[in-house]
Amino acid sequence: MCRKPGSEGGAGSAKLFRLDQEFLKRAEYFASAHRLGNMLRVTPLRQLPRFGETGIVRSVSWRRTIAVFTVILGCLQLSLAEAQAPGPARASGGTDEPITAISSPPTIDSLKVKLGERLFDDPRLSHDNSRSCSSCHDLSTNGASSRRRDIGLDGSELPFNTLTVFNAALSFRFGWEGKFRTAESDVRSSLGNPKIMASSPSEVAEKIGADSEMRNKFLAAYGRSPDARNIIDAIASFQRTLVTPGSRFDRWLAGDATALSTDELDGYDLFKSLGCGSCHQGVNIGGNLFQRHGIFHPLASPDPAILRVPSLRNVATTPPYFHDGSAPTLDDAVRKMGKAQLNTMLTDPQVKAIVAFLHSLTGNYRGKPVGAAP
Repeated sequence: MCRKPGSEGGAGSAKLFRLDQEFLKRAEYFASAHRLGNMLRVTPLRQLPRFGETGIVRSVSWRRTIAVFTVILGCLQLSLAEAQAPGPARASGGTDEPITAISSPPTIDSLKVKLGERLFDDPRLSHDNSRSCSSCHDLSTNGASSRRRDIGLDGSELPFNTLTVFNAALSFRFGWEGKFRTAESDVRSSLGNPKIMASSPSEVAEKIGADSEMRNKFLAAYGRSPDARNIIDAIASFQRTLVTPGSRFDRWLAGDATALSTDELDGYDLFKSLGCGSCHQGVNIGGNLFQRHGIFHPLASPDPAILRVPSLRNVATTPPYFHDGSAPTLDDAVRKMGKAQLNTMLTDPQVKAIVAFLHSLTGNYRGKPVGAAP
């Protein structure tokens, strides 16, 4: 296609050879990118330098020019065919993966757990007997609510979008701001919050203690009547059982190479290559560190600037998204995260692939996928 250095043509030919080799390197770059499943951000062909703009010799013949671009386009077409052709199922990398599967719920005294479940649905937890934990954390849907932000007892919006209670016990802190280190401290805070329950553990214990059936249940589980301490312990015990193992992604991690589709696997590869797994990793796919939001561009409400990274478990079932509930769909959330946190304008195929992967993170609660109709 072109003459090597030292052949007829001298220095001009040598320069031309080096320039043509640069084009071939670009062709190899494009081919490699497509062989990775078209998951890398590739510079569009129209952005390649035009002749005469970057020092390329203007005397190159049109025949040679066409030959160079024929090589490039041929590599692109062959590589694209490879990327689109169905391939064998891909197995998990095992311990090399940044995400680990959820194990079975912990073994906790069943009497305490059942008491906690009763209390979770009991409106007597609130001062005016108007709401329970399940008023905002609906276990029959997503463990949260469909509102942008839930409404407080005073009729005003709560400051943050309601996080799902599913898998909350797997996070290292509780709440968007991560103020609480244990489930017990989180329960105590919710009971005492004037916008949420406007009550207290002792007030709840007094109400529950006046109910003979509940009093007997506490005697059976704790050996004593309801008090501030065992009220909190019962609710926290139940909350620790609200884990959702068995997602298709967890099955893939366990070795089922057929659990995920090609699109979902491509989305997971892109999730890792873009750096999403730097914050969303571990058993809860997040929830184990703090991070600043809006690193490159604004993202949602500016305050507070630093938040606990939320879990992505069951994320497809928990719209709207972000601490202020400003992203109505998963597609919208992925695009905004790419721009704000990674300074990357994700393409439609990239967003589609990542969203497909995120849908594979929906686990099971009591034998049914989270969010499934009863």
